[in-house]
Amino acid sequence: MPTQMRKLRLHGFNNLTKTLSFNIYDICYAVTPEQRRAYIEYIDEAYNAERLTQILTDVTNIIGANILNIAHQDYDPQGASVTILISEEPVMAEELSNTEAPGPLPESVVAHLDKSNITVHTYPESHPDGGISTFRADIDVSTCGRISPLKALNYLIHSFESDIVIMDYRVRGFTRDVRGKKHFIDHKISSIQNYIARDTKEKYQMIDVNVYQENIFHTKMLLKEYDLDNYLFGLHPSDLGDKEVKAIDQRLQREMAEIFYGRNLRRGL
Repeated sequence: MPTQMRKLRLHGFNNLTKTLSFNIYDICYAVTPEQRRAYIEYIDEAYNAERLTQILTDVTNIIGANILNIAHQDYDPQGASVTILISEEPVMAEELSNTEAPGPLPESVVAHLDKSNITVHTYPESHPDGGISTFRADIDVSTCGRISPLKALNYLIHSFESDIVIMDYRVRGFTRDVRGKKHFIDHKISSIQNYIARDTKEKYQMIDVNVYQENIFHTKMLLKEYDLDNYLFGLHPSDLGDKEVKAIDQRLQREMAEIFYGRNLRRGL
């Protein structure tokens, strides 16, 4: 039975800080300068500051907080950033659940949110060698008090339709109950995966690296299967020969594997 903060009588404010760092990657094959430029322009339009602001606003609604301030910026030549200051509000305790269960999907967002901060930064990039272009978005959700960012995972994963997802969750500091006993975490958690919907987990290869005694949790996700047609920007598989299709597929798989494992692989793997 997960321990809920509403069952604890605290001395003063809940001083725990819960931080979710969420990195997503989208991979694309765009071999010509024109195709690479078109891909970057597409990403910049699809994930501009306005769209990102809406995504983060929905995140605040999911985790149960109030928006205090929003700052957003589109950059030249590419990229965007959004920062939202939030704060916890006195909602019903049942709405602030941190139990190990998946949060809502984008089509079922209903809530409100409030205190700490949420940020997102985007990094579109490409390189002419190999024709691979990559889009990365870094999202950090940091909350104080009872609210937790974990319930926003489902929404974030579905909002970006990512090839690779890398997540870190950490609870820092401590809070005291009325008897003076310190509490270094206010909910039970064995894995970030427990907050992700089953259908999502079935689509990804997943690895955990957790340090339970330090309240540090790390999960990496790599898409198991994909349709090559969705990764060719300005091309269709029918425009290519079998040998070229195979070579492109190998390049895409290599790019994803290197990002997922965090190291360069030897040629030929």
